Amino acid sequence: MTATLERPPVTVVPPASSRRRLRRNDSAGGLTYVLLALTAFVFLVPFYYMIVAASRPMAEMNQTPPPLLPGPDLWSNVVKAIESQDIGLALMNSTIVSGVITVSTVLLCTLAGFAFAKMRFRGRGVLFAVALGTMMIPPSLGVVPLYALMADLGLAGELSSVILPSLVAAFGVFFMRQYLIQTLPDELLDAAKVDGATSLRTFWSIVLPIARPGMAVLAMLTFMTAWNDFFWPVITLNSSNPTVQVALNNLGSGYVPDTSVIMAGTLVGTLPVIVVFLLLGRQIVGGIIAGAVKG
Repeated sequence: MTATLERPPVTVVPPASSRRRLRRNDSAGGLTYVLLALTAFVFLVPFYYMIVAASRPMAEMNQTPPPLLPGPDLWSNVVKAIESQDIGLALMNSTIVSGVITVSTVLLCTLAGFAFAKMRFRGRGVLFAVALGTMMIPPSLGVVPLYALMADLGLAGELSSVILPSLVAAFGVFFMRQYLIQTLPDELLDAAKVDGATSLRTFWSIVLPIARPGMAVLAMLTFMTAWNDFFWPVITLNSSNPTVQVALNNLGSGYVPDTSVIMAGTLVGTLPVIVVFLLLGRQIVGGIIAGAVKG
């Protein structure tokens, strides 16, 4: 009888030069931090100046050079903005419009993106080409017939006239299609078919959990677009039922607009977008990383 000796596992330790090279590749250099700081500074300066302008009288902001520190009049300017225009109603209307458009766009675009990415049906390429072709048409070309349609339906001046044309977006369909092509393995769909799952069951149990980061990115982009939309709401809505952008436009339509009050109203209208970004920021980063790396 011969005894066999078990060899201990061999641990391969990379050379010191390789470890140093890996550490250098993983760690960001000083130039990277400088560029990131400069980029953050460029994006934060306008927001900071908006706070300064909203917290000081207009006479001080017209001085040369203008003040660079916030003043004590922020709350009073916010109150003036709310008294000049119904900012509360505008915020509620923008929340309803942006929320409904975001939920509808994310759900419908994910469904359509899943169909174009993983399902085989006749005319798929033609339908996708038509959807992409609508992105090349300037929105201004469709304003007159769209307004005439909303007037015929009796929706002119109502929030539904802003919501209905934006329930789905061609960009969202394209985005979710590309995202699901990269992140959704065909093996999972085949396993679901073997288990007898229907298409809707597969979408609900398999596609949605995988598509969640991409849906968060699309939700953020859609919410910001709907919230900041001015062109179509200012045409179809009136001053008695405005969104935030329409209210801000009315706020600056006086003979001598008070820039401090306008900036205070703009600051109030910007806060919901910041809150949405803070809530979805982690999912957005995950979606961008998942969409950039093809597994």
